[in-house]
Amino acid sequence: MSRRALTLIVAGFLTLTLAVGGAMLPVPYVVLSPGPTENTLGDIKGKPVINVQGRETFATTGTLSLVTVAYQGGPGNRIGLLTALRGWFDSTIAVVPEETIFPREQSVKEVEEQNTAEMAGSQDTATAAALNQLKVSIEDVVKVSSVDKGTPADGKLLPGDMIVAVDGTPTADPDSVVTAVQKHKPGDKIVFTVDGRSAKTDVPVVAAAAKDGKAVVGVRMGMSYKFPFKVDFSVGDVGGPSAGLMFSLGIYDKLTPGPLTGGKAIAGTGTMKPDGEVGPIGGIEQKMVGARKAGATIFLTPEQNCAAAVGAVPDGLRLVKVQTLDGAIKALDALRTGSGAVPACS
Repeated sequence: MSRRALTLIVAGFLTLTLAVGGAMLPVPYVVLSPGPTENTLGDIKGKPVINVQGRETFATTGTLSLVTVAYQGGPGNRIGLLTALRGWFDSTIAVVPEETIFPREQSVKEVEEQNTAEMAGSQDTATAAALNQLKVSIEDVVKVSSVDKGTPADGKLLPGDMIVAVDGTPTADPDSVVTAVQKHKPGDKIVFTVDGRSAKTDVPVVAAAAKDGKAVVGVRMGMSYKFPFKVDFSVGDVGGPSAGLMFSLGIYDKLTPGPLTGGKAIAGTGTMKPDGEVGPIGGIEQKMVGARKAGATIFLTPEQNCAAAVGAVPDGLRLVKVQTLDGAIKALDALRTGSGAVPACS
């Protein structure tokens, strides 16, 4: 073999090696793709996605599916350059900078915990919106969102506890709980009256000292709601607040006679406020693809997401613009009966 031929072979081998190595090189991007859909009127592993106890429910048909976005990559599990390049050429996939999903000031665990907390919050808010729509009275309460490990409240106050009083004085909001705690000195016993367990319970906690010397127990709180009956959710490994609209519609459908869907396969997305306002979400393109793959023909789209959705809607999927829960219900009524206006994204 001539020296020139040998040189070309070696150079080609090195080029190929570098190309393969470059393709495997981790890059700080995340691939977003269509995730699973779940019918809020159905079951997951034998458990109802929405389970109402203590109130009459009605049989229904069709689907009201929440949609999700799956991700690949992130700190500690970065994708290779080749995976990112493939994503850039696939219209159903988005490749975004890592910090879009995982802010630099947060760990992966913290992001996942935040998503879990947002999902739990969206379920409470969706329930409140549905019951407000049905004119069912609900009560605002202070709810424990998390308890710091190693603090006095650890193992005593629990996430989901509703703090209805401190030392016998009713609580109006989280600030009132903080004020009641800080009336004490470190080492004092503070009695929290909590609801949301099998029965209303008094829980004594001995306060510790914060860095500023004030009394602290190590509990984080937010405003939530006390409902006149129980609504449980089973959604598997899904996080974030974007299923709020579909949760509210699922609850409303179960609590009202007749199928809201008219038997149609409907999917949608949108955050939900207690007053019924629907808010925008991320990943609309991937969510539409997931909905269509699951058989949906109608997609409830937050008004603020319409512009992006119109340019990427899959064939066979009709976009219905929604601004409020009431508006979504009226649009579904119009679709079912064939009469009335159905707002469209344009």
